[in-house]
Amino acid sequence: MFLIDFIKNIDDYIGRMIVQFGPWTYLILFLIVFAETGLVFMPFLPGDSLLLAAGIFSNPNRQGLDLKILLPVLTLAPLVGDSVNYHVGKWLGPRLFRSETSRFLNRKHLAKTEEFFVKHGAKTIIIARWVPIVRTFAPFVAGMGAMEYKRFFGYSVLGAFIWVWTCVLVGYYFGQIKWVEDNFEYAILAIIAVSLLPILFEAIKHRREAKQRAEATATTL
Repeated sequence: MFLIDFIKNIDDYIGRMIVQFGPWTYLILFLIVFAETGLVFMPFLPGDSLLLAAGIFSNPNRQGLDLKILLPVLTLAPLVGDSVNYHVGKWLGPRLFRSETSRFLNRKHLAKTEEFFVKHGAKTIIIARWVPIVRTFAPFVAGMGAMEYKRFFGYSVLGAFIWVWTCVLVGYYFGQIKWVEDNFEYAILAIIAVSLLPILFEAIKHRREAKQRAEATATTL
């Protein structure tokens, strides 16, 4: 329940962090982004919405976070997370995915990410930045698939810069709009809704493909 409340009221929580923890807020944000990208059992943590909200708090009207510090800190977080996730996938791999019904280590999430790799190849590391859940599992699958670490890291660096800088800077400039400043909670809800769109599209696509497979099977019988 706390996680749902955190995502719904992410602006309140970041505001409280800044007041209560001051400069340590950068470390807290770092750890959240690191966990979301580096730990396969935490794909549910906020990613896009957190970056956008942090960007809003770094604009001059908010005066909560320093953009010059925020950008490098949040860019480093997914890089470290990706590397940890890659090596966990390389060394532990299949042993962590024995359960078909595990809530956090679900083989369906693994299979979904493997399909992404089949379709997009190594570029999945970049593309997956914009797809929740797949973003968490992509480095793990790259490690399991024995992708060369040097090649993986290159894609990871590029993906981290594009993802973090785009989301944070959009939040930074978006937060300076008068309407956003006066309706901050609605703006955050809109951001969360947009960040969930890839999940919705994937769910619709998966359902359509399953229906097509079922119809094809029925036709052949």
